[in-house]
Amino acid sequence: MQSTTQHPVVLEMHGITKYFPGVVALKNVDFEVRRGEIHALVGENGAGKSTLMKILAGVYQADAGEVLFKGEHVAFHTPKQAQLAGITTIHQELNQIPLLSVMENIFLGSEIMRGPLINWAEMHRQSKALLQRLHLDIDPRVMVGTLGVGQQQMVEVAKALHHRSDLIIMDEPTAALSLREIEDLFTIIRKLKEQNVAVVYISHHLDEAFRLCDRITVLRDGLHIATTETSDLDMDGLIRLMVGRTLDEQFPKDVAPRGRELLRVEGLTQGDRLHDISFSVHAGEVLGIAGLVGAGRTELLRAVFGADPIDKGDVYVEGKKVTIRSPRDAIQHGVVLMPEDRKQQGLVLGLSCRENITLAVLKNLTRGVLIDRNREREVANEYVESIAIKVANLEHLVTNLSGGNQQKVVLSKWMATQPLVLLFDEPTRGIDVGAKVEIYRLINRFVRQGGAVIMVSSELPEVLGMSDRIMVIREGHVTGFVNREEANQEILMEYATGTGRSVLTPVGDQG
Repeated sequence: MQSTTQHPVVLEMHGITKYFPGVVALKNVDFEVRRGEIHALVGENGAGKSTLMKILAGVYQADAGEVLFKGEHVAFHTPKQAQLAGITTIHQELNQIPLLSVMENIFLGSEIMRGPLINWAEMHRQSKALLQRLHLDIDPRVMVGTLGVGQQQMVEVAKALHHRSDLIIMDEPTAALSLREIEDLFTIIRKLKEQNVAVVYISHHLDEAFRLCDRITVLRDGLHIATTETSDLDMDGLIRLMVGRTLDEQFPKDVAPRGRELLRVEGLTQGDRLHDISFSVHAGEVLGIAGLVGAGRTELLRAVFGADPIDKGDVYVEGKKVTIRSPRDAIQHGVVLMPEDRKQQGLVLGLSCRENITLAVLKNLTRGVLIDRNREREVANEYVESIAIKVANLEHLVTNLSGGNQQKVVLSKWMATQPLVLLFDEPTRGIDVGAKVEIYRLINRFVRQGGAVIMVSSELPEVLGMSDRIMVIREGHVTGFVNREEANQEILMEYATGTGRSVLTPVGDQG
């Protein structure tokens, strides 16, 4: 990775302090970025990353400290001021108008005029030049809403270049991208570096920081902990800096005794997405499901849960054939799903923690037609304590919790139903490293108590670290089973891509 040591500093933040009611969000934080540098800003949820960047972008004002941008003291009071000065933020939730064209989104608020009329021809020419500068084959006239998420993100980068940004802040840019789109984004970011643009890269995916970034700054509890060259740090050292304690393992897997078969699926088929899939999972077991994006992993979990109809196939719970045509059927048989998108499919964001936790068991908490509120609070409080949800009180809106605590609320909701099998889709997506370990320990506890987990994850280290067996899917077909002792990333990728070893001979056993 090219060193940025000789590059001039474009941003200096000294002694930044920010208070919110009852909270010190940042205390005397220093942060520096050089021109042509990709600089990772990492830390657990609540560490102060977003607050620091919002101060830089003019969303918040610091209570103490100073900011120098391109050698001049600045104090932005609006994001527009920061943008005009050369600082652009590309948010995780893209700030675009889907029904406008790529060209219109790039020039939104800064249209080129010819007298009283918009100069569409010149805007088209400049948009095309910006996209070509990023080596993007996108027609400036197409509506942004017709593009994939990855291409929409590239349009945001083109918009930043249009505003002649010297510094681009990217907040969780790969959260919704496929592996191919992530590689495309990395290529674009490296081109920005070549063009002497500085990039602040915020991500929970620590491996991306090591692959992409020149330096890493760590915040913890509102304090600046360290800034170091990426080459001088390893994963264990970075995690230690972030969480302030030694993690014996990144994936603290407990191997529980394997008990009776809890779930068996035979010949599950769904249109052209899933083909004759068979597997089983036992008490005390975590069955990982690996495969590339689009392989059918999420579709399989949804089909087993009854969220999507199947064409054929049989499901057995504790050896007994059951019919699951809806999530209600699945829950009654002890099968529950932690969805990939917890905000849209796992939570009711406008409700409190109490209401979300008890949502699936309300029928057990009613007297006649009225809910027993005292019993409801008891149940909710029991899971807040046992699963260690960090929340001020039960009436706290779940939308205001961190990603890790939101995931714990969804888990609490299902634990209240006393399930046998937990289907877990992307268990730690968008969750910081400390909260990840807590989720892994909750998985361990569930299987130790006699449950079974079927876990889908796009992160191969997570699948390898937490699974007892791994089933690999490719294009809706099972291509292999791999036991924990035999598994490594190379074998899983061979099965996922259909390269290398024969995919006709599964490794390990099916259950």
